[in-house]
Amino acid sequence: MSGTPLFSIITVTCNNLAGLKRTSKSIEEQSVQNYEWIVIDGASDDGSVDWLTPSKADWVSEPDGGIYHAMNKGIKRCNGQYLLFLNAGDILAEKNVLENLAQEISNEPTSPDFVYGDSLEGRKNNKPTRKPARSHTNILSGMFTHHQAMLYKREALRNLRYSLLYDIASDYDFTARFLKQTKRVLYWPRPICVFEPGGVSQKKALQGRAEQFQIRKNLGTKDSVNAFIFIAQTITWNFRKLFPSLYWKTKSSGRSEE
Repeated sequence: MSGTPLFSIITVTCNNLAGLKRTSKSIEEQSVQNYEWIVIDGASDDGSVDWLTPSKADWVSEPDGGIYHAMNKGIKRCNGQYLLFLNAGDILAEKNVLENLAQEISNEPTSPDFVYGDSLEGRKNNKPTRKPARSHTNILSGMFTHHQAMLYKREALRNLRYSLLYDIASDYDFTARFLKQTKRVLYWPRPICVFEPGGVSQKKALQGRAEQFQIRKNLGTKDSVNAFIFIAQTITWNFRKLFPSLYWKTKSSGRSEE
């Protein structure tokens, strides 16, 4: 591939060789090659470095300060026009996702600063379920789609980076601050990624909601509104755990414009 790639796909990984291979296979199978793949490895000792050495990825393996520090390192290495964060184990929804996204972007009269779409979320002993995105205008209610289904225009980032103050919700903070500084947004009503469940954001959901509460406070959200959102998120999370089938039936029924 010559010239500036349209997409920079950033993969953060640490001791997840099996997931890294799944992500790599998904990227390599894309119908177009207008991308660069950047891998930030946190000094893995599970064979990931040996596997990466002959690969086509632009990679580095060294100790880091956690997932968001690694993502910032990935941003620094990027040359593409749009950044997509696809962590080890996450995959693209179809073999023509990048091709279709490129076409959608080119159809816009002015290239968007932010592109987002729907997701597929893997479920144990079941095929992935479609999870339509909510509107990005409801960012205060939480992440409106999976982070792996969001693309950020590199030049629109300016000096924005992931905050290291948060262990779980820095992607929410990053996206909320990004949307405050840009207006050209494109929603693509198709799945972009297959999200691998069971990550830290789901294992530490309460901490994630608490961090989002602080982030909204920093953004100037009224305390009463902030508390209401926190309670609504908690109810939704408990509903998901208690009634998973009904939750997914509701989520997959169509895009929610809350």
